[in-house]
Amino acid sequence: MSRLQGRVALITGGARGIGAATARRLAHDGADVAILDLDESAARATADDIAAVTGRRAIGLAANVTDADQIDAAVDRVAEELGSLGILINNAGVTRDNLLFKMSDDDWDTVVAVHLRGFFLASRAAQRHMVPAKWGRIVSLSSVSALGTRGQVNYSAVKAGIQGATRTLAIELGPFGITANAVAPGFVVTEMTAQLAERLGTSLEAFTEERAAITPVRRAGAPEDIAGVIAFLAGDDAAFVTGQTIYADGGRRL
Repeated sequence: MSRLQGRVALITGGARGIGAATARRLAHDGADVAILDLDESAARATADDIAAVTGRRAIGLAANVTDADQIDAAVDRVAEELGSLGILINNAGVTRDNLLFKMSDDDWDTVVAVHLRGFFLASRAAQRHMVPAKWGRIVSLSSVSALGTRGQVNYSAVKAGIQGATRTLAIELGPFGITANAVAPGFVVTEMTAQLAERLGTSLEAFTEERAAITPVRRAGAPEDIAGVIAFLAGDDAAFVTGQTIYADGGRRL
């Protein structure tokens, strides 16, 4: 029997990158998955691919994680169509990098809304289904940027906030059989890092080589590296692990 057989997982921002890799890994481990993304066509395409490859049920749906009504409706739809909801992966995120004196109000507000409000709304909606079942897993994406990164005062703030909020969820939801943990990736090659390389005026290949050279394991991370850590936290092997932030960074936090 697969580790997550009979479980249902919802991955926000799941159409691509770490989110898509996580959805594929959870399905491979036996879970049925729901991919939530602003881009409905991309979410459905990822879900269709997962269903074809793994044989698990997979659905793609659109919602804005900053909109409470949309998130509540999406979570209820997942529970109705797939029969339950036991695993939530808070992965949706954006960047609006700039130095403090250049950062606009919108740069700050957008990042705070997607990461922190999105975390709050999705977690609140999901726990309504987890508490009666007396079982649940909430895994949220933080980042090494929580420790501080030049040009990312907004992103660093929200990723640190997710770590603190995760500790609080662990305290509040633990009595109901629900664990809450965070994963803080280091440099991982995704569309987001490709955009960062472009902003820095370099190629993704050169940027990746530079980061790999200063990482103890001497390579950049892949989305699948992060998905493996998330999959562990989503299963029963991690039943006594809660309130933690695991840094998956190849040994280099900054």
